[in-house]
Amino acid sequence: MMAAPPHIVERSNRARRHMLKQTGQVLTCVGVAMLLGGCATVQPGLDPPQINKLLAARGAPELGWEKNTSGADAALVTQWLGEPMTAERAVRVAMLRSPRLQEEYAKLGLARADIMEAVQIANPRFSIGKLNALGGPGSQLALGLTMPLVDLLVLPARARLARSDFERAKLAIAASVLGVGFDVESAWYAYVGAQQVADMRAAVASGMATSAELARRYYAAGNISELQLKREEAAASQAQIDAARAAVAARMARLQLNTAIGLSGPDAEWRTSDRLPLPVATEDDPVLLETMANQGNLALLAQAREVDILRDAAGITRHTRLLGDAQIGFERERETDGSKIQGPTASIEIPIFNQGGARVARAEARYLQARAQLLALQLKTDNAVRLGAERVQVLADIVKTHREALIPARETIVERSQQEQNYMLIGVFELIQAKTQEYDAYQGYLEAIRDYWLARIDLMRVVGARLPSEQEVSGQTPSVSEILTPRGIAMDHSGHGAASAGPTAAPEPMADMPGMDHSVHDAPPSLPSPPPPPPAHQHPGGPS
Repeated sequence: MMAAPPHIVERSNRARRHMLKQTGQVLTCVGVAMLLGGCATVQPGLDPPQINKLLAARGAPELGWEKNTSGADAALVTQWLGEPMTAERAVRVAMLRSPRLQEEYAKLGLARADIMEAVQIANPRFSIGKLNALGGPGSQLALGLTMPLVDLLVLPARARLARSDFERAKLAIAASVLGVGFDVESAWYAYVGAQQVADMRAAVASGMATSAELARRYYAAGNISELQLKREEAAASQAQIDAARAAVAARMARLQLNTAIGLSGPDAEWRTSDRLPLPVATEDDPVLLETMANQGNLALLAQAREVDILRDAAGITRHTRLLGDAQIGFERERETDGSKIQGPTASIEIPIFNQGGARVARAEARYLQARAQLLALQLKTDNAVRLGAERVQVLADIVKTHREALIPARETIVERSQQEQNYMLIGVFELIQAKTQEYDAYQGYLEAIRDYWLARIDLMRVVGARLPSEQEVSGQTPSVSEILTPRGIAMDHSGHGAASAGPTAAPEPMADMPGMDHSVHDAPPSLPSPPPPPPAHQHPGGPS
C-alpha cells in the first residue's frame, strides 16, 4: 500500500490534535462546573449541637424528638410518667413525644431541600441533529453541549446565600422548640389551676347541698319560710352546675396538656401535684427584659437574618439583570461532503425589550417587605415586653392582696360567724354563706396564681428566654385538701338537729399557707355552752 504524502499526514495529525484540544476544553468546562457545584453544596443535617446551644442559652431542654425511636428514650419517658408530672417534666417528655416538634423537623427538611437545590447549577444540555440533503446524497450531523453561563457566574454568591439561609432555618427551628416548650408549660399551669378550681367548686357544691338539706328539715319543722327554702335550694343547684362545669373544664385542660405533650392511651394516665409555685419576691426590670428580647429573641434574629439574605439577593439580581438566559457550549458538525467542523458556542440574550427590571423590582420589594416586617416585629416585641411585665406585676399584686388581706378577712368572718351562731345570734345559713365566701376567696387566690404564671410564660415568649427572676421561686400554694380542712371552732349544729356540721369534714386545724401569718386568726378560748335550741317556728335568722 502506497504511503500518504507527508503534507496530508501532517494535516491529519494537526486536525486530530485540534479535535483532542477542543474535546479537552469541553471536558474541562464540564469538570469545572461539576467541581464548583460540589464545592458549593451545603452539608445536609439539622446540626443538633448548634440548635441545642441556642436552646441551652435560653434555659430550654435539648432536642430529643429526632431520636425518639430508641429504646433508652422510651424507658426514660416511662420513668418520667411514673412520677408526678411537673411543668419541667412535661416539657422534657414533649421534647421526645410531641408531634408538633416532628412537624417542625419535617419543615426544616423542606427548607434544607430548598437550600440544596439553590446551590446546584442546571444540568448541561446535549443536543443532536441530523439534516438530510434535499435532491442529493449526504446528510449533516450536528452534536452540541451547552451549559447556563449565569449559574456558573453567580454560583459562589448563591452558595453564600444558601449558607446564610441555613443558619436562619436553625434559628427558626430553635424558636419553634422554645414555642412548643412554652405551650406545654402553659397547658400544665392551666390544667393544675383548672383542677384546683374543680376541687374547690366540688367542695362548695357539697356544702351548699348540705345547706339545702338542712333548709328542708327546718322548713318541715316550720322554722323557715318557703322563700328561704327555695333560696337555699337554688343556691345548691347553681353550685352543682358550677361544679360540673369546672370538672369538665379540668378534664378538657388535661386533654389539651396531653395533646401538647404527645400522650394518649395508658401514657395519659399520669398524676400531678395540686400545688402551684408562689410568685417570685421581686419581678424583673422591664428595661433588662427589653434588652434580652432585642438581643436574644430567636424570631427577631431569624427575621434579621432573612433581611440580610434578601438584601444580598437583591444586589445579586441587580448586577446580573442583563445576562438573561446566557449559555456557553461546544458544537461539532459533520457536513454533507464528509468534512467536520467543531468549536465553542455562546448564546447571549440581547436585553432590548426585557432588561430584567421586573426581577430587580421584585427582589427589592421582597427586601423592603422583610425589613418592614422586622421593624414591626421589633416594635411589637418591645411593646409586648413592657405590657407583659406590667401584667405580671399587677397579677403579683392581686395574689398578694388575696394572701395578705382578703383570705385573712374571710377566715376571721367565718370564725366570728361561728361564735355568733353558737350563741344563736345568726342562723346556720349565714354561717354556711360565710364559709362559702371563704372558699370563693381561696379559689380566687388559686386562680390569681395560675393567671400570674400564665402571664409569666407569655412574657417569656416575647423575651425569648427564661426570666432571670425564675431562680428566686420558692414555696408553693397550699393543696386543696389543706384549704378544705376546717380551722378554728368547729361548726356545732347539734342544737338544730343538723346531720352535718357544714360543707367540710372533721374539725381538725388547717395547715398554714406558705408565707401567710394566721396567728391573729387562731380560735379563742373555750366559750360557754350555747343556749338550748329555739322552739318550733323560731330560728335565728329566720322569720318569727
